[in-house]
Amino acid sequence: MSESFPHSVPKDIGWIEVIAGCMFSGKTEELIRRLRRAKIAKQSVMVFKPTIDNRYSESEIVSHNEQALPSKLVTSTQEILELAKDAKVIGIDEVQFFSPDIVDVCNKLANQGKRVIVAGLDQDYKGIPFEPVPQLLAIAEYITKTLAICVECGNPADKTQRKVVSSERVLVGASNLYEARCRRCHFIPSE
Repeated sequence: MSESFPHSVPKDIGWIEVIAGCMFSGKTEELIRRLRRAKIAKQSVMVFKPTIDNRYSESEIVSHNEQALPSKLVTSTQEILELAKDAKVIGIDEVQFFSPDIVDVCNKLANQGKRVIVAGLDQDYKGIPFEPVPQLLAIAEYITKTLAICVECGNPADKTQRKVVSSERVLVGASNLYEARCRRCHFIPSE
């Protein structure tokens, strides 16, 4: 656990961990790694994702490199509170697709003594902070910023480049619609 926790690990309290970054930076992969370690430690784990994210599976969270872990598809944040009652560790993928009250839900779960691990985009395709991730970053005890590799120049990438024209902020897709770019190579497509 020391690689994820630069400080001492909390005891007898809950906490929030946020894994944030651009697409293809390994957020879900890191979430799966942490949740698998919790399962190995025989901790009760519940994993959630929003119904909008059905790209690879409806019953699993799946990383772009095809790692997977069983999950529950939920339509509201209140479902998470109800379903997570008996779990010690809660994983939430694609947290940017939940309503702003996900912040309160994560706080409630942590205040109940649970370890809450969320993963999501910290910026949209325009490079604008993607709510509610900034609020989660502000209240989290542990933060991991993941970087991808720019497909244009090979530099570290923290931007999600949309490859198609659309004015919709939320356009669910994978490499068919997006790629990772660095600050210099990223641009906002004409709408």
